[in-house]
This record gives sequence, C-alpha cells and structure tokens, in this order.
Amino acid sequence: MASLPGIRAFLRTRPSLSGQRALGSVRVLLTATGPPRGFCSDASKLPVNPENQSLLQNLSRMGVDVNMARRRQPGVLRRECTNEKGLSRFLQGKGASLRVIAGIVSRYPRAITRSVEHLEQRWKLWRNVFQTDAQIVSILDRSPESFFRSSDNGNLEKNIAFLTSLGLNGKDLHRMLSTAPRTFSNSVELNKQMVEFLEDVCAELGGSNPEQFAKTVISRNLYILIRSTRRVRANIDNLRASLHLSDSELLALLQGHGADILDLSSEYLKKNFRSLRQKMTSLGCKEEDLKKLIISYPMVLYIGPETLNTKLDCLLKGGITVSQILKKPKVLDYSTQNIMERLQELQRVGYDFHKNGINILDTSRKRFVAKMEKLASEEGTQQL
Repeated sequence: MASLPGIRAFLRTRPSLSGQRALGSVRVLLTATGPPRGFCSDASKLPVNPENQSLLQNLSRMGVDVNMARRRQPGVLRRECTNEKGLSRFLQGKGASLRVIAGIVSRYPRAITRSVEHLEQRWKLWRNVFQTDAQIVSILDRSPESFFRSSDNGNLEKNIAFLTSLGLNGKDLHRMLSTAPRTFSNSVELNKQMVEFLEDVCAELGGSNPEQFAKTVISRNLYILIRSTRRVRANIDNLRASLHLSDSELLALLQGHGADILDLSSEYLKKNFRSLRQKMTSLGCKEEDLKKLIISYPMVLYIGPETLNTKLDCLLKGGITVSQILKKPKVLDYSTQNIMERLQELQRVGYDFHKNGINILDTSRKRFVAKMEKLASEEGTQQL
C-alpha cells in the first residue's frame, strides 16, 4: 500500500505540475490505495470491534445483567482477554455470594479486567483499614466502583500512608473508603495540595494549630479531598462576606459544622443563602438572626430552597414559632413527610408547643413513638 510519505515524494519529483494537477494526483493515488492509517477524518465510519460472544455467555452464566453492563461500560464487552472466572473465584473465597458477584459485575463491568494478583494486593491494602473481609464485601456490594475504579495499587498504598500521617484514624479511613473512595484515586500530591491549603487558611485566620485544623476539617467532611481548592476557597470567602464574620468567628465555624458544607458547589451555596435570607426576612427575622441560624446550623444551606420553604411553612402552620425554629434548627433535618406526620400525631393528643417546646420533633423514631404512647396514656387518664 502506498504511504503518505511516498505521495509527498511523488509530488516533489513532479515540480512542473500545477497545484490543481498535484491535488488530482493525490486523489487518484488515495482512491487507488485507500486512505493511509490515521488519515481518515470521519471517525464514525471506523469499524467497531464486535462484542466477545464467549464473554457474554460466561457473564450470563454468572447471572450478570448483560444489558446493564452494556450500558455502563460497553467497551469491556468487546475485550478479548478478561478475568471474569478468576474474579468470581477470588470474591467467593472472600465470602461473596454469587448474587453479590453478579451485581458487582453488572454495575461495574471493568472489575473483570483486574488480574488475581492485582486483586490480592488491593484486598491486602484494604484490609489494613477494615477489620474483616465481610466489611469489604459489603462495600463492594453497595459500591463496586470504590474498589475497582483505580488500578494503581501503589498510589492507594501511598495515600493510605499519607492520610494516616495526618492523624486520621482507622475509623476515618474506613468512612472515607466507604463514602469517598475517589480520594484514594487522587495522586498523593493532589491530596497534599488540599491539606496545605487548609493549613494556610488556618494560619490566615490566626489559628494556632494548622495541622489539627486540616485534620478536623477532613474528618468532618470526607468529600473535601475530591473537591478543588478553588471551590473550597470560594465557599469560605462567600461565608465570610455573607455573614460578615470576623477571623475568629470564621475559624470557629470552619472547625465546627461549617466544614460540612465546604464541598458544595459555590453557586449552589450562594443560591441557597439568598433564598434563605429572603424567606427569613419575610418571616420578620433580622440579619443577626440569619447569622445565628447559619452559625448554629450550617447544614441549613445544604437544603434546596423549595424544600426548605416547604418545611418552614409546615412547621409554622403546625403552631410552631419562628423563634422556636431558630433555637432548634435541627428540626429541619427531617423530611417534610416526617415533619407533617409528627405534627399530626402531636395535634391529636393536644400537644402544646408553646408550653413544652419543640424538642420532641428532634428525636429518633423509637423515642418519638415511646413519647406518643406516654402522651396518649396521660390523655386517656385525664378523660377518666
């Protein structure tokens, strides 16, 4: 087959040809020989490898939802070399059922591309954090990506060592691997950048222990290491400006529950703040009330405007005052449905919020049921 360099050489040997005739020669040559590799500009016309039929049969016998796997990672089904049988034997040896294994491969097909040697090494690293194989199997059942997403075991090992050096304990790493596994896919340098950024923030605000500050923020917000320093900086600056916080106030907020909201999108945070301010102002609250609310319960900024307004309206219609909500904002933690059901039950027994307060709304379901049984019994005694 003629090559592209050959075409160029051909053109250089024919200086008498005009540009148009030279282009025509190229076209003739390309028509005769076909486009050289990499020359075609229409990628959609390139042939796509067919799916590996033997692999599809193996997956079907394993109980894998092939259609789901095809939607998730279609390229895996076209591979010639995979390790689905080795993966199944490995996971069964760790206590995973066939149902769990099928679910893992259905939701994260790339798992079948890992060698047994790789799996053994990665499992060993995870066991440095988790106490039993069953704990790891449970996480893989819920979120297979957390274990199989990265293939770099060396990076995982370095990240575990680095995060441990910060003073994070086994419980912290356990939670991080369970809920924010992408932290361990980051390069160690990237995680170091966030830690150094947090230490700098502490120093800027007059904190005396930057290392402890960084550890505290990461322990409170496990997702922060998979966010950018730009996002976290924007949220810190927005909180300071919106609430008119002093350095000491901002430092205290970030070391407390304020850390929980630092991973939010900065635009989402600003939108929720504007909506909250508008709603609280309409209810007669002052800027100082808004500031106290957010400082005491920063998670209020996690709640979307529509949901938050619905919850507030529900509480107010149920006979609860704005001042009571400001004193006990954690009642907003509960779903709108939960709040409505509890208010209805309390109304049936004639519960007086002005006299007894609203602490009863901020209790576990078990404690709430026990309290309702007691109130119902007292009501029955009074009627007798």
